[in-house]
Amino acid sequence: MTHTRFESIGAYLPATVVATRDLVAQMGYQPPFDLQSITGIAERRVHDKRPDSFEDSFVLARRAAEDCLSRSRYDAADLDVVISASITRFRDGDDFHFEPSFAYQLARTLGARRAIHFDVSNACAGMMSGVAILDRMIKAGAVRNGMVVSGERITAIAETAVKEISELYDPQFGSLTVGDSGAAVIVDESVSADDRIHYVELMTCAEYSHLCIGKPSDRNQGIALYTDNHQMHKQERSALWTRFQSDFLAKRGSSFAAEGYDYIIHHQVGSKFIRNFNAHGEAAFGAPMPASLSVVEKYGNTSTTSHFLVLHDHLRRSGARARAKYLFVPAASGVVTGCVSATISSLEA
Repeated sequence: MTHTRFESIGAYLPATVVATRDLVAQMGYQPPFDLQSITGIAERRVHDKRPDSFEDSFVLARRAAEDCLSRSRYDAADLDVVISASITRFRDGDDFHFEPSFAYQLARTLGARRAIHFDVSNACAGMMSGVAILDRMIKAGAVRNGMVVSGERITAIAETAVKEISELYDPQFGSLTVGDSGAAVIVDESVSADDRIHYVELMTCAEYSHLCIGKPSDRNQGIALYTDNHQMHKQERSALWTRFQSDFLAKRGSSFAAEGYDYIIHHQVGSKFIRNFNAHGEAAFGAPMPASLSVVEKYGNTSTTSHFLVLHDHLRRSGARARAKYLFVPAASGVVTGCVSATISSLEA
């Protein structure tokens, strides 16, 4: 049976740092609570806004892809597939691009001229969805390798929220937690159990899709995100992950404890969200959680790139530990959940 692995990883973070308290200070309506204390997010990165060095979604994605290729054994011309997973598709300032696809534009710019190219869109689970598709394509023998990449100039929704929030229960408060970034991974065939993607399994519960909607603002020029945080973070939504993974592992004749994960990486919504998910997982699985990795306090919620930013940061600070096993837990509007498991030994950041 063919197996896959993460062959290389790249990331890009803008240099500009904006503190949560400075962002809140820009609001006309001042909330009666401390957003930093509630979310655990102290700061986030924001794209360069200077005309001569403007960082849009495309630039963020391209720089992450170039970083990924710099540590890969492949050149861009060797790639069989380029999959773009960006939610935000800003290029040339505030122009939002649908056609030609971001994947096509990135492939041409990087030099991957013979690669199959297409975009996927699955909210904050976009990169994980891209990895799932690429994993299946390689296992089917259709391609040998490929890149999944995303650039998110997502702070556009924070700019709208700062202008529009006017009351305590405004559905745009979640928009104040986001940060800009880019991330990319190359996936190819695994020839060693020391570097292997064990499974990529996702599930969408569309009945909850109305709880988090991104669309053009109905009050100003710009995009906005409207989230019912109270409903989104109820325990029944948290239980979707544990039920899904328990059922999946049972079919494999395994259990959470038997999998022997060394690290767990959740979607970076907020520090309280991550703590709650770990506590729920521990109770539901009847097993202690592995070491929980997070960068939410310094980068915020970076949407599609979040899991890979965490992994990149961890590898850059600590280096790859031989045969370390990671569990990635997607969480996205839709509602999307699932489990992605990989053993990583030689990845560099």
